[in-house]
Amino acid sequence: MKIALDPAMYHASLSVAEEVRKAAELGYRYLELSPRADWFFWHRYPKADREAIAEVRKACAETGVEIATLVPVFDWSSPDEQERQAQVRNWRRLLEIAAELECPVVNSELSGDPNDARRSEHAFYKSMDELIPVFENYGIGLNIEAHPYDFSETNDDAVQIIRGLDRDWVNYVFCAPHAFHLSDGTGDVGRMLRYAGSKLAHVHVADCYNHRANVGNRYIVNPPGVDARIHQHSEIGHGEVNWEEFFSTLREMDFDGIATVCVFGWEETADEIHRRMLARVTEELVS
Repeated sequence: MKIALDPAMYHASLSVAEEVRKAAELGYRYLELSPRADWFFWHRYPKADREAIAEVRKACAETGVEIATLVPVFDWSSPDEQERQAQVRNWRRLLEIAAELECPVVNSELSGDPNDARRSEHAFYKSMDELIPVFENYGIGLNIEAHPYDFSETNDDAVQIIRGLDRDWVNYVFCAPHAFHLSDGTGDVGRMLRYAGSKLAHVHVADCYNHRANVGNRYIVNPPGVDARIHQHSEIGHGEVNWEEFFSTLREMDFDGIATVCVFGWEETADEIHRRMLARVTEELVS
Protein backbone atom coordinates (compact mmCIF):
# COMPACT_ATOMS: atom_id res chain seq x y z
CA MET A 1 0.00 0.00 0.00
CA LYS A 2 1.15 3.55 -0.74
CA ILE A 3 0.69 6.34 1.80
CA ALA A 4 0.87 9.63 -0.09
CA LEU A 5 1.02 13.26 0.98
CA ASP A 6 -1.16 15.91 -0.63
CA PRO A 7 1.06 18.99 -0.17
CA ALA A 8 -1.75 21.52 -0.59
CA MET A 9 -0.80 23.36 2.58
CA TYR A 10 2.63 24.10 1.08
CA HIS A 11 1.48 25.31 -2.34
CA ALA A 12 1.72 28.98 -1.38
CA SER A 13 5.28 28.75 -0.09
CA LEU A 14 7.06 25.90 -1.90
CA SER A 15 7.66 24.83 -5.49
CA VAL A 16 6.65 21.30 -6.45
CA ALA A 17 10.30 20.20 -6.34
CA GLU A 18 10.52 21.64 -2.82
CA GLU A 19 7.31 19.84 -1.90
CA VAL A 20 8.93 16.57 -2.97
CA ARG A 21 11.80 17.33 -0.59
CA LYS A 22 9.34 18.31 2.15
CA ALA A 23 7.54 14.98 1.75
CA ALA A 24 10.84 13.16 2.23
CA GLU A 25 11.63 15.26 5.30
CA LEU A 26 8.27 14.33 6.82
CA GLY A 27 8.78 10.61 6.14
CA TYR A 28 6.52 10.15 3.09
CA ARG A 29 7.64 8.07 0.11
CA TYR A 30 4.83 9.22 -2.18
CA LEU A 31 3.33 12.55 -3.23
CA GLU A 32 -0.15 13.24 -4.58
CA LEU A 33 0.04 16.55 -6.43
CA SER A 34 -3.18 18.56 -6.11
CA PRO A 35 -4.10 21.61 -8.23
CA ARG A 36 -1.79 24.61 -8.17
CA ALA A 37 -1.70 27.43 -10.71
CA ASP A 38 1.85 26.89 -11.97
CA TRP A 39 1.24 23.21 -12.81
CA PHE A 40 -2.44 22.52 -13.40
CA PHE A 41 -5.38 24.38 -11.95
CA TRP A 42 -9.13 23.91 -11.75
CA HIS A 43 -10.58 23.73 -15.26
CA ARG A 44 -7.62 25.55 -16.88
CA TYR A 45 -5.02 24.33 -19.35
CA PRO A 46 -1.96 22.84 -17.55
CA LYS A 47 1.02 25.20 -17.30
CA ALA A 48 3.90 22.90 -16.28
CA ASP A 49 6.68 22.99 -18.89
CA ARG A 50 9.77 20.88 -19.52
CA GLU A 51 11.88 22.87 -17.08
CA ALA A 52 9.39 22.46 -14.23
CA ILE A 53 9.01 18.74 -14.94
CA ALA A 54 12.79 18.26 -15.03
CA GLU A 55 13.16 19.97 -11.64
CA VAL A 56 10.62 17.62 -10.09
CA ARG A 57 12.18 14.53 -11.68
CA LYS A 58 15.54 15.62 -10.22
CA ALA A 59 14.03 16.08 -6.75
CA CYS A 60 12.40 12.65 -6.96
CA ALA A 61 15.68 11.03 -7.98
CA GLU A 62 17.53 12.72 -5.11
CA THR A 63 14.98 11.89 -2.40
CA GLY A 64 13.46 8.60 -3.54
CA VAL A 65 9.98 10.14 -3.31
CA GLU A 66 7.67 9.11 -6.14
CA ILE A 67 4.80 11.07 -7.66
CA ALA A 68 2.06 8.56 -6.95
CA THR A 69 -0.71 10.50 -8.63
CA LEU A 70 -1.78 13.87 -9.99
CA VAL A 71 -5.17 15.39 -9.14
CA PRO A 72 -6.48 17.48 -12.03
CA VAL A 73 -10.00 18.86 -11.84
CA PHE A 74 -11.32 19.50 -15.35
CA ASP A 75 -14.97 19.94 -16.23
CA TRP A 76 -15.06 17.04 -18.67
CA SER A 77 -18.72 16.51 -17.75
CA SER A 78 -19.87 19.98 -18.74
CA PRO A 79 -23.22 19.97 -20.61
CA ASP A 80 -21.78 22.81 -22.69
CA GLU A 81 -20.11 21.07 -25.64
CA GLN A 82 -17.50 23.74 -26.32
CA GLU A 83 -16.44 23.69 -22.69
CA ARG A 84 -16.38 19.89 -22.64
CA GLN A 85 -14.08 19.80 -25.67
CA ALA A 86 -11.72 22.33 -24.06
CA GLN A 87 -11.56 20.21 -20.91
CA VAL A 88 -10.74 17.07 -22.92
CA ARG A 89 -7.86 19.04 -24.43
CA ASN A 90 -6.72 19.90 -20.89
CA TRP A 91 -6.81 16.20 -20.04
CA ARG A 92 -4.62 15.30 -23.03
CA ARG A 93 -1.90 17.69 -21.89
CA LEU A 94 -2.21 16.54 -18.28
CA LEU A 95 -1.62 12.95 -19.33
CA GLU A 96 1.51 14.01 -21.22
CA ILE A 97 2.80 15.55 -17.99
CA ALA A 98 1.89 12.45 -15.97
CA ALA A 99 3.76 10.24 -18.45
CA GLU A 100 6.87 12.44 -18.25
CA LEU A 101 6.78 12.15 -14.46
CA GLU A 102 6.36 8.36 -14.74
CA CYS A 103 3.19 8.80 -12.69
CA PRO A 104 1.23 5.53 -12.82
CA VAL A 105 -2.22 6.85 -11.96
CA VAL A 106 -4.25 10.05 -12.06
CA ASN A 107 -7.24 10.75 -9.85
CA SER A 108 -9.99 13.26 -10.44
CA GLU A 109 -13.60 14.26 -9.84
CA LEU A 110 -16.75 13.64 -11.85
CA SER A 111 -17.37 17.43 -12.10
CA GLY A 112 -20.36 18.55 -14.20
CA ASP A 113 -23.48 20.24 -12.85
CA PRO A 114 -25.68 18.71 -10.12
CA ASN A 115 -28.55 20.83 -11.43
CA ASP A 116 -28.22 19.21 -14.86
CA ALA A 117 -27.13 15.74 -13.82
CA ARG A 118 -28.44 13.71 -16.74
CA ARG A 119 -26.79 15.81 -19.46
CA SER A 120 -23.63 15.94 -17.35
CA GLU A 121 -23.52 12.15 -17.20
CA HIS A 122 -23.93 12.00 -20.98
CA ALA A 123 -21.02 14.45 -21.34
CA PHE A 124 -18.85 12.43 -18.94
CA TYR A 125 -19.23 9.22 -20.92
CA LYS A 126 -18.62 11.09 -24.19
CA SER A 127 -15.39 12.51 -22.79
CA MET A 128 -14.33 9.08 -21.59
CA ASP A 129 -14.97 7.64 -25.06
CA GLU A 130 -12.42 10.15 -26.36
CA LEU A 131 -9.92 9.75 -23.53
CA ILE A 132 -9.91 5.99 -22.97
CA PRO A 133 -7.51 5.40 -25.90
CA VAL A 134 -5.20 8.12 -24.56
CA PHE A 135 -5.09 6.63 -21.05
CA GLU A 136 -4.51 3.17 -22.50
CA ASN A 137 -1.76 4.41 -24.83
CA TYR A 138 0.16 5.81 -21.84
CA GLY A 139 -0.73 2.91 -19.54
CA ILE A 140 -1.96 5.33 -16.87
CA GLY A 141 -4.74 4.36 -14.47
CA LEU A 142 -7.64 6.59 -13.43
CA ASN A 143 -9.27 6.82 -10.00
CA ILE A 144 -12.43 8.94 -9.75
CA GLU A 145 -14.30 10.41 -6.78
CA ALA A 146 -17.71 11.99 -6.37
CA HIS A 147 -17.00 15.48 -5.05
CA PRO A 148 -19.54 17.80 -3.40
CA TYR A 149 -21.28 19.72 -6.22
CA ASP A 150 -20.37 17.16 -8.91
CA PHE A 151 -23.22 15.91 -11.08
CA SER A 152 -23.12 12.80 -8.89
CA GLU A 153 -22.50 13.43 -5.20
CA THR A 154 -23.29 10.11 -3.53
CA ASN A 155 -21.12 7.06 -3.02
CA ASP A 156 -23.32 4.38 -4.56
CA ASP A 157 -24.26 6.35 -7.67
CA ALA A 158 -20.63 7.27 -8.33
CA VAL A 159 -19.51 3.64 -8.01
CA GLN A 160 -22.22 2.64 -10.48
CA ILE A 161 -21.07 5.30 -12.97
CA ILE A 162 -17.50 4.02 -12.74
CA ARG A 163 -18.62 0.41 -13.12
CA GLY A 164 -20.49 1.49 -16.24
CA LEU A 165 -17.14 2.19 -17.92
CA ASP A 166 -16.17 -1.47 -17.38
CA ARG A 167 -12.41 -0.85 -17.45
CA ASP A 168 -10.07 -2.55 -14.97
CA TRP A 169 -7.88 0.57 -14.81
CA VAL A 170 -10.74 2.95 -13.92
CA ASN A 171 -11.48 2.78 -10.20
CA TYR A 172 -12.99 4.64 -7.27
CA VAL A 173 -11.63 7.11 -4.72
CA PHE A 174 -13.44 7.17 -1.38
CA CYS A 175 -12.84 10.58 0.17
CA ALA A 176 -13.38 10.40 3.94
CA PRO A 177 -13.76 14.18 4.40
CA HIS A 178 -16.69 13.95 1.99
CA ALA A 179 -18.26 11.05 3.88
CA PHE A 180 -21.35 12.97 4.95
CA HIS A 181 -21.96 14.42 1.50
CA LEU A 182 -21.50 10.96 -0.02
CA SER A 183 -24.22 9.61 2.28
CA ASP A 184 -26.48 12.65 2.74
CA GLY A 185 -25.50 12.87 6.38
CA THR A 186 -25.57 9.18 7.31
CA GLY A 187 -21.80 8.74 7.44
CA ASP A 188 -21.91 4.94 7.11
CA VAL A 189 -18.30 4.67 5.94
CA GLY A 190 -18.02 0.89 6.32
CA ARG A 191 -21.04 0.22 4.15
CA MET A 192 -19.89 2.69 1.50
CA LEU A 193 -16.40 1.19 1.33
CA ARG A 194 -17.83 -2.31 1.01
CA TYR A 195 -20.24 -1.13 -1.69
CA ALA A 196 -17.26 0.08 -3.75
CA GLY A 197 -15.72 -3.37 -3.30
CA SER A 198 -13.20 -4.31 -5.95
CA LYS A 199 -13.38 -0.83 -7.51
CA LEU A 200 -11.97 0.79 -4.37
CA ALA A 201 -8.38 1.71 -5.24
CA HIS A 202 -7.80 4.95 -3.38
CA VAL A 203 -8.83 6.64 -0.14
CA HIS A 204 -8.40 10.23 1.00
CA VAL A 205 -7.75 10.55 4.73
CA ALA A 206 -8.94 13.65 6.58
CA ASP A 207 -11.75 14.43 9.01
CA CYS A 208 -14.89 16.56 8.75
CA TYR A 209 -18.08 17.44 10.59
CA ASN A 210 -21.54 16.33 9.53
CA HIS A 211 -23.21 19.22 7.71
CA ARG A 212 -26.61 17.55 8.20
CA ALA A 213 -26.32 17.34 12.00
CA ASN A 214 -28.25 19.61 14.37
CA VAL A 215 -31.07 20.07 11.84
CA GLY A 216 -28.60 21.54 9.39
CA ASN A 217 -27.45 24.33 11.70
CA ARG A 218 -23.91 23.03 12.12
CA TYR A 219 -23.03 25.42 9.30
CA ILE A 220 -24.96 28.61 8.60
CA VAL A 221 -24.74 30.09 5.10
CA ASN A 222 -26.51 33.12 3.76
CA PRO A 223 -28.86 33.49 2.09
CA PRO A 224 -30.61 30.41 3.52
CA GLY A 225 -30.84 27.65 0.95
CA VAL A 226 -27.95 28.99 -1.17
CA ASP A 227 -26.75 26.43 -3.74
CA ALA A 228 -23.42 25.57 -2.13
CA ARG A 229 -21.60 22.70 -0.42
CA ILE A 230 -19.51 23.04 2.74
CA HIS A 231 -16.99 20.59 4.14
CA GLN A 232 -13.52 20.45 5.69
CA HIS A 233 -10.30 18.46 5.40
CA SER A 234 -9.14 18.35 9.03
CA GLU A 235 -6.79 16.17 11.05
CA ILE A 236 -8.23 12.91 12.36
CA GLY A 237 -10.04 13.69 15.60
CA HIS A 238 -11.19 17.14 14.50
CA GLY A 239 -14.46 15.92 13.04
CA GLU A 240 -17.06 13.18 13.16
CA VAL A 241 -15.92 10.49 10.71
CA ASN A 242 -16.06 7.04 12.32
CA TRP A 243 -12.38 6.19 12.02
CA GLU A 244 -12.60 2.85 13.81
CA GLU A 245 -15.13 1.72 11.21
CA PHE A 246 -13.15 3.27 8.35
CA PHE A 247 -9.83 1.59 9.15
CA SER A 248 -11.27 -1.75 10.29
CA THR A 249 -13.27 -2.03 7.06
CA LEU A 250 -10.19 -1.32 4.95
CA ARG A 251 -8.30 -4.02 6.87
CA GLU A 252 -11.15 -6.50 6.35
CA MET A 253 -11.08 -5.69 2.63
CA ASP A 254 -7.28 -6.17 2.48
CA PHE A 255 -7.05 -2.70 0.97
CA ASP A 256 -3.81 -2.34 -0.97
CA GLY A 257 -4.23 0.87 -2.92
CA ILE A 258 -3.29 4.50 -2.26
CA ALA A 259 -4.10 6.26 1.01
CA THR A 260 -3.57 10.01 0.72
CA VAL A 261 -3.26 12.32 3.69
CA CYS A 262 -5.11 15.46 2.57
CA VAL A 263 -5.52 17.92 5.42
CA PHE A 264 -6.19 21.52 4.33
CA GLY A 265 -6.41 24.86 6.08
CA TRP A 266 -3.95 24.44 8.96
CA GLU A 267 -0.74 25.76 7.39
CA GLU A 268 0.67 27.06 10.70
CA THR A 269 1.06 23.48 12.00
CA ALA A 270 1.27 21.58 8.71
CA ASP A 271 4.48 19.66 9.46
CA GLU A 272 3.23 18.40 12.81
CA ILE A 273 -0.16 17.42 11.38
CA HIS A 274 1.37 15.51 8.48
CA ARG A 275 3.73 13.60 10.76
CA ARG A 276 0.88 12.60 13.08
CA MET A 277 -1.34 11.61 10.17
CA LEU A 278 1.42 9.47 8.62
CA ALA A 279 1.96 7.71 11.95
CA ARG A 280 -1.78 7.03 12.36
CA VAL A 281 -2.34 5.70 8.85
CA THR A 282 0.79 3.54 9.09
CA GLU A 283 -0.34 2.13 12.44
CA GLU A 284 -3.83 1.35 11.16
CA LEU A 285 -3.08 -0.02 7.70
CA VAL A 286 0.57 -1.09 7.54
CA SER A 287 1.86 -2.06 11.01
